Amino acid sequence: MSVAVSATLAVNEALEARRRTGAAVLPLGFGEAGLPVHPALRDALAAGGGCNSYGPVAGDRGLREAAAGYWSRRGLDTDPDMVVAGPGSKPLLYALLMSIGGDVAVAAPSWVSYAAQSRLSGNRPLFVPTERGQGGVPQPDLLAEAVQDARGQGRDVRAVIATVPDNPTGTVAGADTVRRLAEVARALDLVVISDEIYRDLVHDPAATEVRSPAEFAPERTVVTAGLSKNLALGGWRLGVARLPDGARGAHLRAELLGIASELWSSPSSPVQRAGALAFDEPTELTDHIGRSRRLHGTVARAVAERFTAAGAAVAAPRAAFYLYPDFEPHRERLAADFGVVDGPGLSRMLLERYGLGALPGVEFGECPEALRLRVATSLLYGDTDAERWAALAVDDPTSLPWIRAHLDRLEEVLSEVAEPVAAAA
Repeated sequence: MSVAVSATLAVNEALEARRRTGAAVLPLGFGEAGLPVHPALRDALAAGGGCNSYGPVAGDRGLREAAAGYWSRRGLDTDPDMVVAGPGSKPLLYALLMSIGGDVAVAAPSWVSYAAQSRLSGNRPLFVPTERGQGGVPQPDLLAEAVQDARGQGRDVRAVIATVPDNPTGTVAGADTVRRLAEVARALDLVVISDEIYRDLVHDPAATEVRSPAEFAPERTVVTAGLSKNLALGGWRLGVARLPDGARGAHLRAELLGIASELWSSPSSPVQRAGALAFDEPTELTDHIGRSRRLHGTVARAVAERFTAAGAAVAAPRAAFYLYPDFEPHRERLAADFGVVDGPGLSRMLLERYGLGALPGVEFGECPEALRLRVATSLLYGDTDAERWAALAVDDPTSLPWIRAHLDRLEEVLSEVAEPVAAAA
């Protein structure tokens, strides 16, 4: 089976290659949190540097207890024995899909790796549209219809993945949508995998509450989380999964540990030491996350304003550092002046002509013709740790010259690309 490099990683490499030539870039393609490591976490990692033995496959007890406490403080009472850690939530997700088996229903659009991992595990993704502003959760009524139709055609659909909050849209599904998803999953005997890695990054004051499917269907919901987004530790590779109680959870745990034992043996011990501190949530880290949340929200809203001013349709960002603008209002202009007729063509033109890196909606399960892009705003904060710390510290990070320069450049590009046809005539 031929597997291409993940689109998110590929666009980052393309931007880096362009940067090395001295060309200007607008890095809006890669979903890295773009922030420095907190000193307390660096110290904890260093303190664990002597831990060089293989540990338990499920993860060290201290880490699993800390993760259980993290979820319990969010209304999900958790037994540490039902927590499994891995080298990032991404391999955990893959191991979960292999453990569950069968096809999996995913939102359209949804994070690129869900569908790719379903195919890698020998199965097929079943794409189900989302409601506008409710990204990450397949529309429950459409999910029920799609699963029943697929099963009627002989497909073995066993799971559904939700992302709460969402990548790629930066929105948060409401409580009623999540509740109805859980009801459909129970009625159709689906395992729910709820990817909640962005849970701590809701920056819209009107959307501060995140409701997990595990609240409504605890007997069948797996929750995954990690430290790569809220604490910008993507390169450290640590994720955790909360398995349901009962017979289903016990079976999943046994399957997951068997697969994990053959894939990664055990997570990195020094990283687990730091991870235990992170999930314990000391005040200095929760304050740091709060400043990160404010920065993400401020810059995401500033970028959204520029897309909106240029006539692109975009849902207001509510969490994380993503936008999902739609250039459909400019289809005629894009075709006439740039030869752009689909999403891949739009992203390619923006990269080659303007150095703007963004991903087309087709990478997230949309049809190729859709003129939608996933935009990530988190690499606009600075090129050095000094700049990134400054961005965290100020009340208005958009006033900093390096962030302002990116915003101004974006405005210039959009004014040229998305100029209304009538004005251009």
